[in-house]
Amino acid sequence: MQLKIKDSFNKELPSDSNMDNTRRQVFNAAHSYVTPKIPSSPKLIHASEDIATELGIDVEDLKSQKFLDLFSGSKVHNKTQPYAMAYAGHQFGNWAGQLGDGRAINLFEIVNNEKRWALQLKGAGETPYSRQGDGLAVLRSSIREYLCSEAMHHLGVPTTRALSLMLSGDEVLRDMLYDGNAAYEKGAIVCRVAPTFIRFGNFELFAARQDHKNLKLLADYTIKYFYPDIDKPSKERYIEFFKNVANRTLDMIIHWQRVGFVHGVMNTDNMSILGLTIDYGPYGWLEGFDFGWTPNTTDSQNKRYRFGNQPNIALWNLVQLANALYPLVEDVEPFEEILNKY
Repeated sequence: MQLKIKDSFNKELPSDSNMDNTRRQVFNAAHSYVTPKIPSSPKLIHASEDIATELGIDVEDLKSQKFLDLFSGSKVHNKTQPYAMAYAGHQFGNWAGQLGDGRAINLFEIVNNEKRWALQLKGAGETPYSRQGDGLAVLRSSIREYLCSEAMHHLGVPTTRALSLMLSGDEVLRDMLYDGNAAYEKGAIVCRVAPTFIRFGNFELFAARQDHKNLKLLADYTIKYFYPDIDKPSKERYIEFFKNVANRTLDMIIHWQRVGFVHGVMNTDNMSILGLTIDYGPYGWLEGFDFGWTPNTTDSQNKRYRFGNQPNIALWNLVQLANALYPLVEDVEPFEEILNKY
């Protein structure tokens, strides 16, 4: 299996100097290096031939031991350094501070047919950003993400993709109904795929800490690789960048409303800088038309993230991104103009 690996995020942006995989606040860094937890008895459930072809992976390789080892987290590919991203965010309208990849570990980036793809394992173990979590995932939620992300793609909705779904062979303790009756379930690992997993929250983290040097580095990196058509003087390029993100976000929301999809947790740390549907948690589709419906039981009282409110929440989230990018521009008016057009 020949992979066209060409890492950029962990090569061009600052790394956490602390190499210990311990929960902590991480400063002056875009990511922390971390090694996936080795599963006890990994087993491939399914792999997507569609996305494998996009990545330049031969379909026959999907059945190989090397594929199983690599995308279960059992082994790390030579000359690569897996990492967890650092970001912050607003959760249910409140500032939550540092969050980060609590149960996602980025393996590497692949460039195939002039397209860049980042590959990430969800459920592969603890990271410095896991907070109180164990960094693992269970089979039922992993199946939901694996199937839904691919279904959304084929429905024409901008989304992250999925390469593989594997059993870890380990048991994971979860309170499925949130009623205090936790039970062990089968553990699983999904390999998620996207051009990048950068979120609004990546920018919010640096802005909140007034780390304008790294804020600029992150913005310049994102424009260089994912908005390369932007070729303007410094301040104007960040305005144009925000305009592009706003347009992509609006396009994504229109598609959500079109198919009756409800994300359920539209926190700013769950908003892709590319306008992709990301982080499939308590999502759902409308059965009957209902502006007030939400699949998120923890949001059942206020219904902040209900179906009919998704366009408004996306705008609210864009305001938070505008606030984060403001130090690079120091002018409110161009941001307001873009937000008003939204």
